[in-house]
Amino acid sequence: MKLHNIRVALAVVFFVLINVLLLDISGAAHRWLGWMAKVQFLPAVLALNFAVIVGLIVLTLIFGRIYCSVICPLGVMQDIISHVHGRVKKNRFSYSPALTWLRVAMLVVLVVALVAGLGSLVALLAPYSAYGRIAGNLLQPVYIWCNNALAAVAEHYNSYAFYSREVWLKSVPTLVVAVLTLIIVGVLAWRGGRTYCNTICPVGTVLGYVSKFSWLKVHFDVEKCKNCGLCSKNCKGSCIDFKSHTVDYTRCVTCGDCLKHCKFDALHYSHPKALKPATVADEPMANEARRAFLIGGAAVATHAALAQAGKKVDGGLAEIEDKKVPVRTTPLTPPGSVSAKNMAQHCTACQLCVSQCPNGVLRPSGNLLTLMQPTMSYERGYCRPECTRCSEVCPAGAIKPIDTAEKSATQIGHAVWVKKNCVVLTDGVSCGNCARHCPSGAIMMVPSDPDDDLSPMVPAVDAAKCIGCGACEYVCPARPFSAIYVEGHEVHKTI
Repeated sequence: MKLHNIRVALAVVFFVLINVLLLDISGAAHRWLGWMAKVQFLPAVLALNFAVIVGLIVLTLIFGRIYCSVICPLGVMQDIISHVHGRVKKNRFSYSPALTWLRVAMLVVLVVALVAGLGSLVALLAPYSAYGRIAGNLLQPVYIWCNNALAAVAEHYNSYAFYSREVWLKSVPTLVVAVLTLIIVGVLAWRGGRTYCNTICPVGTVLGYVSKFSWLKVHFDVEKCKNCGLCSKNCKGSCIDFKSHTVDYTRCVTCGDCLKHCKFDALHYSHPKALKPATVADEPMANEARRAFLIGGAAVATHAALAQAGKKVDGGLAEIEDKKVPVRTTPLTPPGSVSAKNMAQHCTACQLCVSQCPNGVLRPSGNLLTLMQPTMSYERGYCRPECTRCSEVCPAGAIKPIDTAEKSATQIGHAVWVKKNCVVLTDGVSCGNCARHCPSGAIMMVPSDPDDDLSPMVPAVDAAKCIGCGACEYVCPARPFSAIYVEGHEVHKTI
């Protein structure tokens, strides 16, 4: 009972705080809560954060899969859904054999995806990222609407305690994935408790095999057990077989529900004084467990090796019309991401950087190979040189921390002028917006006719100075396509 209460209290604290981090629109939460994203298992692996990896493994070797029931937000979400159903239908679980083949298959798929750099597949299998997409696409809009309501009230009383934020659809595919994830995981949790964690989630599989060797375990006192079955009927991991008095520790998430419901004090969470030796029948399962654990370890080591190797605006220059996204030969990735390859190999598409971007520049990719990973576009803002928010919040090493000086010297792309779209030539007016707003001085206005100094002035781009911030693209008054846009670089340069 005490274990259950402690676990629930810790899970509630972690779940509330990580939601504060994921939903925050001010950027203030990251200063205090940014570590909560970085202690998630798979992002730590991708970021090669060995201190966190070792810490989580040691935690599991001592307490069992406490990570899955306290730290992982997707796991806690499943517990909440399962608890709600448990209020309606009690004692609804039963023991079932582990689907080892499926668990190992999902782990192998993750390993292959990591080695091959298939970021989209990794993103679909990452539990923390799955919840991050749910929070960013389904919960954050509601949060912002509530914030905007408070902002309207504050404005009425001449207060600036809240400020309004726009709610807009960043990516249809990512929204669809988030909705499907919530439905699938929610149905599995409603019907079977931790079915997703114990059959599909590769993080659960790796930590599950580690937990076989944990110091503290739930175990039976056979002399006290009356075979009432309440432990099995309340085990959301379906891992307790009361008939044989055994617990499948690879699936036990140390939730304490079995201890809470045992009326005869026949279950204990402690270090067993004497564990039953493995029988001949148990040996294949033990070998399979060791094999899967070694595969998980190989994934970390392999990835570490790879990582080393009619109205007018702007003075009457253009009609008010939404801009369309230009077709970029090479997509733009944020400063600090180093290269498109680094982004693809490390990003789990948790959407934290997308939701935290104050300039509306980051949005999930719709490309199949980089699905849901952040790309940049400048229809709603530009990447301000003084902002490094995305590099601060990324927990997986896809966007490495950089300071403002480094960002100002990082070239993620270069501007390209499209003559046929320029209002100077199409409408016969003076402009120069791109040159005035370029923070790196990479654009200057020159005569459109080199032999006539009095000809209309058009922009000329010095690609060596351009950092690809997109200020020129954002302020360009041409519609629907800007007369100047930024083409991305596969590998970022320092200028």
